[in-house]
Amino acid sequence: MIRTVESPTHVSAPVLAAYSYCEAVTGQQARNFAYGIRLLPTHKRRAMSALYAFSRRVDDIGDGALAPEVKAARLEDTRALLARVRDRSVAEDDTDPVAVALSHTADHFPIPLGGLDELIDGVLMDVRGETYETWDDLKVYCRCVAGAIGRLSLGVFGTEPGARGVERAPEYADTLGLALQLTNILRDVREDAEDGRTYLPADDLAKFGCSAGFKDTRPPEGSDFEGLVHFEVRRARAFFAEGYRLLPMLDRRSGACVAAMAGIYRRLLERIEREPEAVLRGRVSLPGREKAYVAVRGLSGLDARHVSRRTVRRRA
Repeated sequence: MIRTVESPTHVSAPVLAAYSYCEAVTGQQARNFAYGIRLLPTHKRRAMSALYAFSRRVDDIGDGALAPEVKAARLEDTRALLARVRDRSVAEDDTDPVAVALSHTADHFPIPLGGLDELIDGVLMDVRGETYETWDDLKVYCRCVAGAIGRLSLGVFGTEPGARGVERAPEYADTLGLALQLTNILRDVREDAEDGRTYLPADDLAKFGCSAGFKDTRPPEGSDFEGLVHFEVRRARAFFAEGYRLLPMLDRRSGACVAAMAGIYRRLLERIEREPEAVLRGRVSLPGREKAYVAVRGLSGLDARHVSRRTVRRRA
């Protein structure tokens, strides 16, 4: 069971410098993630930045232009670095700031570092060019690259003492990760196709006549692309509904962080639902002002209170 973690009383200059590097990486590269973690107290924001910077390194290897065998070797090097973090053998004066920051985070928060091993496993699936026949197959990938990040984040957030059903918090965090990842897959369907990747299950593509893929701005001829998108949207909505049950278990600012990040993706999902073919013309995104509004709404606790009331009604 995960509980709230106290803020470290002292952070050395080398560790502060390492965290500053991770926060810079997060601010420069995280389109949606950064809006949520701004709402956290300093020690949690730093820890989340360390997790992001490590995850970004893993993703960048997978998305880069290197040969598959070189990518696989670099991912295993990154796994070896993670083993050093796990063994507490990273010194504060280490030349890798991500390792220093992640090591300090692991010392002060109960994060399940195995989740980062799962992330590496998921990116290796990308490197191998794996495709997915069924949703159950794709779910394994989604749990590696997103569900694991949800569980890692929960280690930073902690849970409120006495919260009802708190033993299921890791499950809800994992499920919320699935919702975010499926939204990502829908948003990036053409971009991924141009990179030679197909994530949506082959069973679903065949059901809606979309097995030919998405390398054009128009759906495959004779397909029910709108039906496919709406089918996947309903699946993602169900995961959001389940994952949002995590919110009442978190303290106010951690709950605001989760509500902001998840709220941005829910709005993306709504846009995709309204205009499915938009994902074939380019990346669907939200303007900065709308992301800021979602963050403010999260900080106000509106989403947490709404989910709490809905959960009570469901149990009544």
